[in-house]
Amino acid sequence: MSVWQLVAVGLVMLLGLFGVLVPGIPGPLIVWAGVLWWALTEQTSVAWTVLIAATGVLLLNQALKWLLPARDLRTAGAPYRTLFLAGVAGIVGFFVLPVLGCLLGGVGGLYALERIRLGSHGDAWSSTRTVMRTIGLSVLLELFACLLIFGAWMGVVLAG
Repeated sequence: MSVWQLVAVGLVMLLGLFGVLVPGIPGPLIVWAGVLWWALTEQTSVAWTVLIAATGVLLLNQALKWLLPARDLRTAGAPYRTLFLAGVAGIVGFFVLPVLGCLLGGVGGLYALERIRLGSHGDAWSSTRTVMRTIGLSVLLELFACLLIFGAWMGVVLAG
């Protein structure tokens, strides 16, 4: 696979990561499609293993999402912009501090944005807890699954 094709696959997967944060865009499906494109082009045992693992992670993610409360933006209380920026902070956190940074960046970013918006620690913490109870855990779980897949793909590509 050429460098330009790898860049294109990476951009498709990055679009999928941001798609997790935007309602109506099937982010996990886009990430999976990127891995499928790469695996069909590479046709190596490692590529097929990554595709099978990605499929398993996304199926597990879908099963776990059934156990969590539904995503209802109206009851969360925080503006959609805040939720989107907190998700971006989770993505950045994943790359700064692999795996654990997703949680720290997402929740920390949400708290920081709510603190700026609301002004006091108590109100910001209350809003952060409410958002995490209503939609945050579901979005964070989906984002984490997609980031694991993206990280595995990137690791295999960089390892050569």
